[in-house]
Amino acid sequence: MISSLILRTATRLLVSLILVFSFYLLLRGHSATGGGFAGALVAGTGFALYTMVEGSASVRGAIRIDPRVLIVIGMALALISGLIGLFAGNPFLTGMWWTLAEIKGKELVLGTPLIFDFGVFAIVLGMILTLILSLEED
Repeated sequence: MISSLILRTATRLLVSLILVFSFYLLLRGHSATGGGFAGALVAGTGFALYTMVEGSASVRGAIRIDPRVLIVIGMALALISGLIGLFAGNPFLTGMWWTLAEIKGKELVLGTPLIFDFGVFAIVLGMILTLILSLEED
């Protein structure tokens, strides 16, 4: 654990910005560069910084979920996104989209690629958190 007051203060701001950027990458991924993997790597960087400054107990308190459970949730989301296409009579992992609303002439669309990206995000972030926390605690 690092005891620098400047780094500790800056980390509180930086981790928030890093996590927001990570979420942006996650949502942007099915349309452009980014996605679950890239977003989770950026989030992992934020959590690594937070772990170095505050310690692993503080990170475990902040995430409030065991990283291994996050991996299982991610696997379930990825599987569900594939099964949706299968149940619709298409091949496994076929992309499907639904229009949720139309706002000012623009459609708000939800698709299985976004659900898959959330699953990949959860898997990769869970793996990174498991690694970071186990290294910090040993």
